[in-house]
Amino acid sequence: MTAVRAGVVGTGHMGRYHVAVYSGFADVELAGIVDTNEELVRGLAAQYNTTSYTDYRELFGRVDLVSIAVPTSLHHSVAKEFLRNGMHVLLEKPITKDLEQAHELFAVAAEHEVVLHIGHVERFNGAVQELKKIVKKPILIEARRLGPFQPRVEDDGVVLDLMIHDIDIVLGLVAEPIVHLAAQGVSVFSPHEDVANVQMTFEGGCVATLTASRATHNKVRTMAVTQQDAYVFLDFTDQDIHIHRQASTEHLLTREQLRYKQESLIERVFVYKDNPLKSEIRHLIECALDGAKRAVSVEDELKSLTVALEVLELIHANRRAHRTVVESSGQ
Repeated sequence: MTAVRAGVVGTGHMGRYHVAVYSGFADVELAGIVDTNEELVRGLAAQYNTTSYTDYRELFGRVDLVSIAVPTSLHHSVAKEFLRNGMHVLLEKPITKDLEQAHELFAVAAEHEVVLHIGHVERFNGAVQELKKIVKKPILIEARRLGPFQPRVEDDGVVLDLMIHDIDIVLGLVAEPIVHLAAQGVSVFSPHEDVANVQMTFEGGCVATLTASRATHNKVRTMAVTQQDAYVFLDFTDQDIHIHRQASTEHLLTREQLRYKQESLIERVFVYKDNPLKSEIRHLIECALDGAKRAVSVEDELKSLTVALEVLELIHANRRAHRTVVESSGQ
């Protein structure tokens, strides 16, 4: 059996993870890696016994599929060339900052009969996959994705960098239209929003509150779902799920005070803990070369970006309104 030839474009923080995963597959040949930083890419190529390039076009004809982990502003131009040249693409999220460009990339992929996947790696987190089996009719969803500022992320604010993961998961849990969307964001360390809070209300009444921060000195990755029969808590980092089910409620009335006692049954769900990026890349290979059904439709790929861009528009509008009020008050 001929090995799949893979390449990686962009060997910064995220790209290095892709390089490591491809090199670990017995049926994959890591045919080349690309970065404009020649010293960096040469050192990485020596470490993983592959060839380094500084121009991504050098991979044309040398690979069957490619992971692209370059700055978001380059996603459209770089991915489009690989798709046009008949190579399957795993493009790190967000697809682009422009919905029209995102539509175009999927159209080009369809025209050239190649697969375009977007790197929403949390979809392949074992805990998220189990969560989808447990959640039926959510009433309230609370997501927190917090952490310290990383100067390496220059192109995007916290919405496209972090929150888009939770937007994608929530849209997968609640298959209903959003009837109300509210958002606030503030800059702390960069020109972009570094802290953002979003509230979504769905047609069936479910409310989702998402908070993302890259100004928090502790890394938090959690999601909690309230539904009629249970409270489900997921920790993305540990890939753990706990389900709380109410067992009994009692109260004790004395002259001095009223005391409540509530007990619940706590179930810990078994989660198969594999490397989500490894699962994601393996899925790309299966879809591209074996004709497997893609985990997420093109429509759903675009839906997450659509909502994320709407959130950004609301944040920018609120910030403009705030500046107008401040200027008019003479502060």
